[in-house]
Amino acid sequence: MSGLVFHSAGESHGPQLTGILEGLPAGMTVDFARINADLAERQRGFGRGGRMTVESDRCVITAGVRHGVTLGSPIAFYITNKDWDNWQAVMSVTDVESAPSSEHEADLLRPRTVPRPGHADLAGAQKYDFADLRNVLERASARETAVRVAAGAFARMLLSEFGVGMAAHVVRIGGAAMPAKAWTVEEVRAGVAGSDVRCLDPEVSEAMRAEIRAAAAAGNTVGGVVEVVASGLVPGLGDYVQWDRRLDGLLAQALMSVPSVKGVEIGDGFAQTSHRGSEVHDEIHHDRANTTRQSGFYRLTNRAGGLEGGVTNGADLVVRAATKPLPTLNQPLGSVDIHTKEATRAFVERSDICSVPAAAVVCEAMVALVLADAYLQAFGGGALSDIRDRFAAYVSRLDQFGAAKAP
Repeated sequence: MSGLVFHSAGESHGPQLTGILEGLPAGMTVDFARINADLAERQRGFGRGGRMTVESDRCVITAGVRHGVTLGSPIAFYITNKDWDNWQAVMSVTDVESAPSSEHEADLLRPRTVPRPGHADLAGAQKYDFADLRNVLERASARETAVRVAAGAFARMLLSEFGVGMAAHVVRIGGAAMPAKAWTVEEVRAGVAGSDVRCLDPEVSEAMRAEIRAAAAAGNTVGGVVEVVASGLVPGLGDYVQWDRRLDGLLAQALMSVPSVKGVEIGDGFAQTSHRGSEVHDEIHHDRANTTRQSGFYRLTNRAGGLEGGVTNGADLVVRAATKPLPTLNQPLGSVDIHTKEATRAFVERSDICSVPAAAVVCEAMVALVLADAYLQAFGGGALSDIRDRFAAYVSRLDQFGAAKAP
């Protein structure tokens, strides 16, 4: 079965960001308000920069939906960049024919030749043989994640058809961290409501804000860790028969594609390295009265984070992503001009002090895309009704698992 395919296009200061999402079935009701609410969540957060005061992201769907229902054809949508009004000459598709209208515009038109450490500037220019780093940074910018959030909202609509709930929160910013605990989707949703750092604990939230304030005062930035939780997943999503079908690998790739993410763990991941095997694996129990979609099988712990052998086991999926401090600094690091080869300081592009709360929203969207693809791979079809039928048959088989083969 074919799954979900997502592509994006657009530059940070171009006229718009464009997304194409192919593979969603016909017959799915689109929650337009949910898409725009997710986009608004991505823009919020303590420590965000000036760009977020300029933009007011809204998703405009141009294909694949009619009368509020998906058609099964590719869904095309865009998000307008309001800041384009100030960058039309700088990011013009055609040659710039008129003189700069201001000194500020003239400065923006000058080629950027000093790469910023931690960005794709130098490596991207070397790859594509660019003389102006703006050609790299405009596409490599985290602004692109807005269109991912919109695509992820579509994916979560599909997942909700099969009882899957999702939520994301921040568990660390700098040295301020939440105590280790297994959080449910409902707890996360309730806890992040109204929190400008997407943290469940008010005291830890204030400590996180203090970390951001201290970084800002020093002209610096700060990173952290986000956690995404998904509940209601049936066992058997993903596969162990080939390396590229393992769901943990697919999740890691999707999350590592988010700008600033430098590490991913499933369940207790890294913490398990300091324990013995008997302390980290989840013992299996069975209760015929268990009404979950696990054939009565269950675990009292979830250190594996809902995945074993690259396959969902019916427990909540728990995945975390570590985000580095943003590399654009108000006290810039040393660099070298790519043309003169002279040592200098990196230029300062408008950025955030901390984007960890926004990263949580983006990471949730990426996990949703992977999970929606997994459901389509397992039960896919052209119509939502067909997928529901295949899913119901699978759940029915799970309910009878082992019965026919019991001695």
